Amino acid sequence: MTFQDLNITTPLRNALDDLGITSPTPIQEQTFSTIMSGRDMVGIAQTGTGKTFAYMLPILRMLKYSEQKNPRVLILVPTRELVVQVLEEIEKLTAYMNVRIAGIYGGVNMNTQQQNLMQGQDIVVATPGRLYDLVLRRALQLKSIQKLVIDEVDVMLDLGFKFQINNIFELLPENRQNIMFSATITENVEILIESNFKSPEKISVAASGTPLDNIEQTGYRIPNFNTKVNFLKHILQDKETYSKVLIFVAYKRMADRLHQELESHFPKECTVIHSNKTQNYRLRSIKQFGSGFSRILVATDVMARGLDIESVSHVINFDTPKYPENYMHRIGRTGRAEKEGKSILLTTEAETEYLENIEALMKMEVPRKELPDEVEISTELIPEEQPRIFEANNPSKTSDADAPGPAFHEKKEKNRKENLGGSYRREIVKKYKKPKTRGDKNANRRRKK
Repeated sequence: MTFQDLNITTPLRNALDDLGITSPTPIQEQTFSTIMSGRDMVGIAQTGTGKTFAYMLPILRMLKYSEQKNPRVLILVPTRELVVQVLEEIEKLTAYMNVRIAGIYGGVNMNTQQQNLMQGQDIVVATPGRLYDLVLRRALQLKSIQKLVIDEVDVMLDLGFKFQINNIFELLPENRQNIMFSATITENVEILIESNFKSPEKISVAASGTPLDNIEQTGYRIPNFNTKVNFLKHILQDKETYSKVLIFVAYKRMADRLHQELESHFPKECTVIHSNKTQNYRLRSIKQFGSGFSRILVATDVMARGLDIESVSHVINFDTPKYPENYMHRIGRTGRAEKEGKSILLTTEAETEYLENIEALMKMEVPRKELPDEVEISTELIPEEQPRIFEANNPSKTSDADAPGPAFHEKKEKNRKENLGGSYRREIVKKYKKPKTRGDKNANRRRKK
């Protein structure tokens, strides 16, 4: 099937020709008619299969020219980077159309976004938190929304946006079309669908948790952080094979620590991204990695959802994620658009249970390999890996939070002051023979006598 068979308009067809895209992916083909019909829909597809175009093509096909101020299409995504990416994809599709588009996300000036919205928009792409803040400011009204798209809703719920999402639903008109796309459907997502969708049609291109067939997975058993670093330093020396490597870690502190280790070994080849970095720094890191200026990108799971970076040669899971769905999204950053990709999973003994959960979700085992002989096995543990020390004979002992610390000392005698309260004023009057009432000369005369 080609896009001509989907009966898209000439401006959209011209934009796709400029991009060199001739045939729709399975998710794009199967969801097009359902979205065009106006029914609520939930699309389940593996990451990297073209979900953004799957909902934007039919929406743009039906979107008519209008000069009204309030937007008619609202797209909710979990992260700032995904807002920027979706905006770029829409701009590509609307190259031959007159469509007003705005991106709303945190980390930048809210007043600038407010002024942009008040000029009038057709499509708004937003993160839930910043969108709700602007709605409370009355910078944006949602009464004209005809189509609501929620992308990666499970991540939004994990990030604590449940309150904002529920309030946004209450502000939307009842007569609207709801569209949801995700690679995994969790229990919380099912509850959200039952509460807000009207008899949605579920279209599943692949079972939730099914890995992409074109991604080669490999696993290694590695004892600790420093040994993992030694392994990475060993394999990343092959710059031709590991030409564009995305490394996922669980925590921001670990990301900074790993970046520091790799930057010292591969100077000017490594960058890092996590939620503590400024928005400009995060966007610059993605741009440098995407353009090939940086060969290695260390990231937390903020990068695991939806972002499309071309030609990622390897995804390395520096840790085994606690939630198996995160593993699916991580490895989905490689092998995109039916290209070949490779994934490497590093697992410690403490993470064995997480690995078993991942394999249960995928219904397959991750092939394991032995560490190369050249990799040095380190015995040095970082603070997070060191065991906690408990008193064997007094395990229930708790620290006294009110006890003075090591810097506590008693004041010197001359610096101690007695709080005399109301008697202090009387002592001063007696000492300096001041009047009881200010300006009372008769009182002074009586005192002198």
